Amino acid sequence: MTERDDVDVIVEQWRRERAGMRPEPMAVFGRIYRLARIVGDAQEKVYAGWGIGRGEFDVLAALRRSGTPYTLAPKELTASLMLTSGGMTGRLDRLERAGLVRRAPDPADRRGLRVTLTDAGRHAVEEAAEAGLEVQRRILDALPPDDRRRLGDLLRTLLAAAETG
Repeated sequence: MTERDDVDVIVEQWRRERAGMRPEPMAVFGRIYRLARIVGDAQEKVYAGWGIGRGEFDVLAALRRSGTPYTLAPKELTASLMLTSGGMTGRLDRLERAGLVRRAPDPADRRGLRVTLTDAGRHAVEEAAEAGLEVQRRILDALPPDDRRRLGDLLRTLLAAAETG
């Protein structure tokens, strides 16, 4: 077991101040929140090497994961990333100015657009994804492989419970 951390102190303070409160969930979710913030910030620094932030990375990654020809409609991207259309437009504007995506009329719907990953965008997102995964690997290396799998399974169960409310 590792030594006590700041989350342990917070949980103990609540126990001391509110004897009837059961603050144990804070021990789990406080650490999940802090870990997500630390890893996210580290990935943000890595992505900056390609001139993108987390939001732009997410758009590029969604296009790359979609497979050849790496093209999606803005509505598909918006739904995939759970953004507003305004938020997506801003990201697409920045990515298009950087030459990482291009927007063109949708040949199947003259009112629609298609967003396509450029060669530069594909190169950037593939390299940025590997670098971001390396950040995650370094942190996960603190756990043996069996514990990593178990943690992934436990978090999947918690996420499903949270999503079904």
